Amino acid sequence: MFKKIVLIIFSIMPSSLLANEPKDWQLGFQESASKSMSDIVWFHDYMLLPIITAITAFVLFLLLYVCVRFRASKNQVASTTSHNTVIEVIWTLIPCLILIVMAVPSFKVLYSQDEIPKADVTIKAVGYQWYWGYEYPDENIIFDSYMIEDKDLKENQPRLLTVDNEVYVPVNKVVKVMITANDVLHAWALPSFGVKRDAVPGRINETWFKADRTGTFYGQCSELCGIKHAFMPITVNVVTEDEYKKWLEEAKVKFAKETIDKKMRIVKNMRELK
Repeated sequence: MFKKIVLIIFSIMPSSLLANEPKDWQLGFQESASKSMSDIVWFHDYMLLPIITAITAFVLFLLLYVCVRFRASKNQVASTTSHNTVIEVIWTLIPCLILIVMAVPSFKVLYSQDEIPKADVTIKAVGYQWYWGYEYPDENIIFDSYMIEDKDLKENQPRLLTVDNEVYVPVNKVVKVMITANDVLHAWALPSFGVKRDAVPGRINETWFKADRTGTFYGQCSELCGIKHAFMPITVNVVTEDEYKKWLEEAKVKFAKETIDKKMRIVKNMRELK
């Protein structure tokens, strides 16, 4: 019981314990790894929560006051007041002012996510039933990313989040992600980066992130896409510039043969159809 209480307390407060992947008993956000996510966390913690708490406390006070002040035992004759102009004006203006105060920072966060700066790395993520395919258009790298089954997991590899081919990106670089789907609706989501975009067949949506620290970050498809919706995770490795260049060299060799073989099979099938 004591262990559960401690876990709940730590889950409420952002800390390194919640970094990179979801944890048992977690209630708060994962630790942010990009400015976009830091802005979202700030807006939630220092704007939404105080406003929600104040409104909840005020409404609760009014309910208790009305229950006590206007109880039947103290008011044998009910009031015949139908309305109060001052109160009606107040409860209309105050919510409007609250919404205006909330709108300014929320629009700023929304605009920063939709306005994509010049990209250092471009990735195309394609949702399939039920796995993700990735392309690095500028590097001619194409590969598929499948979830590793429980029986094949190694030590310290998280269940339902580990994949065979991970995405690699350099730290402190702008990464643009073009997102689409091949069959049904999917969604590419990485909580630590504050990223979530729908993958729609026949359409390309775009998002971006700039990771401010290295590490392995996990996400999942966030759109109900079928019976294996829970089994198409996203794994992104954020590495240094040198490590990224080294991975690029290896990836161009590792995935080149697979790409060439696919193209040769397509050409062969087209010739047979003729």
